Order: sequence, then structure tokens, then C-alpha cells
Amino acid sequence: MDFVPSLPTLLTFAAACMLLTLTPGPDMTLQIGRALKEGRSSAFMVLLGTNIGLVIHTVLVAFGISALIVASPAAFFVLKTGGAAYLLWLAFHAIRKGSNFVMAAEAGVERRGSHMEALLNGFWVNLLNPKVIIFFMTFLPQFVQASDPHVTGKLLFLGFYFIALALPVTIAIILAAGWLSGWLMANRRVLRWIDYTFAGVFSIFAVKIFFTHAR
Repeated sequence: MDFVPSLPTLLTFAAACMLLTLTPGPDMTLQIGRALKEGRSSAFMVLLGTNIGLVIHTVLVAFGISALIVASPAAFFVLKTGGAAYLLWLAFHAIRKGSNFVMAAEAGVERRGSHMEALLNGFWVNLLNPKVIIFFMTFLPQFVQASDPHVTGKLLFLGFYFIALALPVTIAIILAAGWLSGWLMANRRVLRWIDYTFAGVFSIFAVKIFFTHAR
């Protein structure tokens, strides 16, 4: 299958995806918050919405990047170099500010919202999150080559592979929402450990990309 990347690429990509999935962000906070306030079914609808958003990001990146390569391989080189710089910025940001996982307390009893509302909430939070947009635009291209004739298929594969890898983890997070929320809030050192690991891994990616380009 020409659209499937090599095994080393898949393993490296999988490790990065797992680390990204375990790093608390808006999607995780929203899913846990819904699970605590409205129940697991609402949280799963949020998860469905965020994954629909990821599918759209994947399609846009796959066809947009492939069109860019056809139009200008030099522009693709600039994008990948900019992506490496962005990964370094993410690493610096993770060390400087760290994870911002905060569960805001709300007064009143547990409320029930519609499943469609939860789905749309997850969808728009993911689709309009500039960090997700920039990350997909700069992260996925690091695992393909401009000279690859199957670049569109590989980008699509990587995007859906990311969703498939993250899905079991996010499902487990929702099922353990109450325990996980309290544990994360009480164990800030673990969040910092995640931050430093995230920073280290993505710094390695960025340096590798810069040296590859230099050759």
C-alpha cells in the first residue's frame, strides 16, 4: 500500500500522537467537564464532535499540502522549516507555562444538555482552535517528503491514524473523568513531567528536521 508510511515513521508518529493526546488541552478539559456535569453520554458526543473536526483538519491539510507541493516544492520546504520552528516554540511554551488543565467549579445541580449541543460544542471548539489548525498544518508534513508521489494519501492516512490512536485514550479519559480530574488537579508534578517530556520529544523532532534540511 503506497499510502502507508514506513514502519519507523509510523512508530515515531505514534509516539508523538500518544504524547500529544495525553497532554491536557481544551478538548480534554471540555470532555471531562461534560462528563462530570452532564454524564458520559454527553462527553462521548463531545468526543464525536472533536473527531469530526479532526477529520476536516486532516482533509484540508492533505489536499492543501499536496497542492502546495505541486505548485512549489520550495514553498513546502519553507512550510516544513516553519513547522520545525513551531515545534520548538511549543516545546518552549510547554516548559515556560505548562499545562493549563483547570476544572472550573459551577454552582447548582448537575444539568442536562442535548446531545446535539454537546456534539456541536466539541466540533466548534476543535475546528476553530487556532492551535489545532497550526499544529496539523505543521506537524503532519514532517512525516512526508516533497518528492513522494503519494503524499496526499500518506497525509490522509496519518491524520486518520492519529484519530485511531487517540480514540481509545480519550474514551478511557471520559470513563475515568471524575477520578482523573481530581488526580490531575492534585498532582501538578505529573503535569509538569508531561510538559517536559512533550518539550523534549518535539525539540528532538525540530532539530532532526533542521539538520535534514541542512544536508
